[in-house]
Amino acid sequence: MKITFWCFTCILILIGCEENTTKTDQQINTIKPKYITEATKHDTDDPAIWIHPTNPALSLILGTDKDEDGALYVYNLEGKIIQNKVVGGLKRPNNVDVAYGLQTPFGIFDIAIVSERLTGKIRIFSLPDLKEIDGGGIAVYIGENEKDYRDLMGIAAYHDKQTNKIYVIPGRKYGPTDGTYLWQYELYGDQESKTVKARLVRKFGQFSGQKEIEAIAVDNELGFIYYSDETFGIRKYHANPSKGNEELALFGTKDFTEDNEGISIYNKDEKTGYILISDQQRNTFNVYPREGAVNNAHKHKLICRVPLQTVGSDGNDVTPLRLNHHFKTGLFVAMSEPKVFHFYEWNDLERIIKKK
Repeated sequence: MKITFWCFTCILILIGCEENTTKTDQQINTIKPKYITEATKHDTDDPAIWIHPTNPALSLILGTDKDEDGALYVYNLEGKIIQNKVVGGLKRPNNVDVAYGLQTPFGIFDIAIVSERLTGKIRIFSLPDLKEIDGGGIAVYIGENEKDYRDLMGIAAYHDKQTNKIYVIPGRKYGPTDGTYLWQYELYGDQESKTVKARLVRKFGQFSGQKEIEAIAVDNELGFIYYSDETFGIRKYHANPSKGNEELALFGTKDFTEDNEGISIYNKDEKTGYILISDQQRNTFNVYPREGAVNNAHKHKLICRVPLQTVGSDGNDVTPLRLNHHFKTGLFVAMSEPKVFHFYEWNDLERIIKKK
């Protein structure tokens, strides 16, 4: 009986949420994905979820394959590649994000936004047909001449519901440490060329100078931008340019093995939920309260670490919506080596988080 009780206790520890402790490799990787995607040709990096407006079961998962001969892959909810939607010929596409309802003089579009590293351009494709609507790409960080200052990496979209404007925040391999690392652009449609273009609206964002800024995520409802200053911490700013460039928070500075990577935001309701950030070398995801702490909305203390079967995960995305009978409580998607993405039923993560 003592042996049985000890084993049962070990099992509870293994499936419980790891909090402020380091576990062995055997103790990590406990949650299994519902699906693992078909492999890409080169090197997966970042996913994004597009929700179908009338039939969530037809929603799409987008994922970058970063190489000089790169592509934006498109998957169904079982991880199968939809070949006729894959966008090839991209020059090292790093990250991807999705925005809904971009209004232009020539139509209203849901869009996929991709950072194309080797060209210094952001790429815009309509959804769900994945047609190019950017005239071959939009050059950003124009005038920056230092090494790696125009090598695009992360990308995030912000939809201001009050003005109905859509903004894009691209990250880059390296940049200044004077508080202008990130540049934010407003997207708009040009009637004459019938393409999407962008205008620069602000420069902001502190940088430690230690590594790079790739992972960027926006909380559209609460209006905040989060980004990973890799090996240093996670920084938080207002998403609306009119609210200024003050840094609102720096957190997670001691919570990661090495790289703090991909960020996604799970909305439980309008104001609460979780911020999930990849601890790349630990193969876990750190969970923080979206709403912050009592009396301080910008204090984000580690809740726990969730162990998944991903390996070396860069990017991730999440939705709380029911998509089909496999993803009844939502979907968490994360990049994993080698060349794949993992699809997790949200409730499998939620059970672990609630054991904190």
